[in-house]
Amino acid sequence: MNTTPQRPTHHRSEETERLGLTGLLPPPPVPGLVPDRELLLKEALLQKAALVEPPGSLITWASHRRLARFAAPAVACALAVGGVMVVNFTDTPGRGTTAVKDGSATGAPEAKQLLDRIALAAAGAKQPMVRADQFVYIESEVSYAAQSAAGGPVTMAPAHTRQVWSSADGSRPGLLREKGEPDSRLDDDAPVYHLDGPGATPRPSTPHKKRPSISDPTHKYVAALPTDADALLKLIRNETRGQGQDPDQRAFTAIGDLLAETWAPPQVSAALYKAAAKIPGVTVIHAAADATGREGVAVARTAHGQQTQWVFDRSTYAFLGERTVLTEAGDAGPAGTVVGTSAILTKAAVDRVGETPAPMTT
Repeated sequence: MNTTPQRPTHHRSEETERLGLTGLLPPPPVPGLVPDRELLLKEALLQKAALVEPPGSLITWASHRRLARFAAPAVACALAVGGVMVVNFTDTPGRGTTAVKDGSATGAPEAKQLLDRIALAAAGAKQPMVRADQFVYIESEVSYAAQSAAGGPVTMAPAHTRQVWSSADGSRPGLLREKGEPDSRLDDDAPVYHLDGPGATPRPSTPHKKRPSISDPTHKYVAALPTDADALLKLIRNETRGQGQDPDQRAFTAIGDLLAETWAPPQVSAALYKAAAKIPGVTVIHAAADATGREGVAVARTAHGQQTQWVFDRSTYAFLGERTVLTEAGDAGPAGTVVGTSAILTKAAVDRVGETPAPMTT
């Protein structure tokens, strides 16, 4: 006689019923996403759609400027089976402007003096002209934090090499190359995929080519920026309007992006530093280091629970890289937790995508 009890066929466990009901609900919204971040999140989801990851595993990427800055400090996204989470340190509402506890920070007067010296050094730097048919090559070491979809403290991966080739006049596709990742073509004409709803098949469309801007610049555009600090800051504020809650932080972030992701002519670089000196809340951190451990002095600004630091060589005032640190304790970690760091190694002009120049200083 078979004594194995029969399974009931007309009842379901509470867990099974809960999962069934959950599957009928639409996916939860991701709060606080500006349009560029939402687009990048969709792109990342599409890129990872074919992957099957074990539960709880981390896939990290940075939500930043679409053309060149795919990976930069401050923001990372963790994807896991059954959920999507964005570690959005930049646009968290209700955050104050507390200084990092483990650093020695000073206020605006010293920051202005330091930025004036940095601007003077930048204006005197020797830099070759970049032809319209060339590419701007930027090599860096980067590391960004990631957080599990289940929450908990962020983790920092080891720093890795990142190379970007950007068309000087924007007329040809560029290239992003990061160690351990497939090459990514940088091209405004590449198709954009749209999702009409959960489970829908992505449908491609060809976007209209965008004009260069502060948020999506070409070298030609950057080289033509105003060299008057007041005019430049006004332009930056106008072009970044609506991209975040804090206009001063938007301007500071935009200037940092231009410093890290473009090779501005000396007079434009000097104007960027002078413009930064006019932004309220900028401070000096007397001891900071980039992703390779090079120590220097930093210009910083704190907003929304994080502090962004631009690290400079103490002697030459050359821009070394960036660091982003939490200023408030939370689920991601205690105050002082580093969530992003970079180090600029090489900036140069090359004739072809994939060509690497001899190392040269920035």
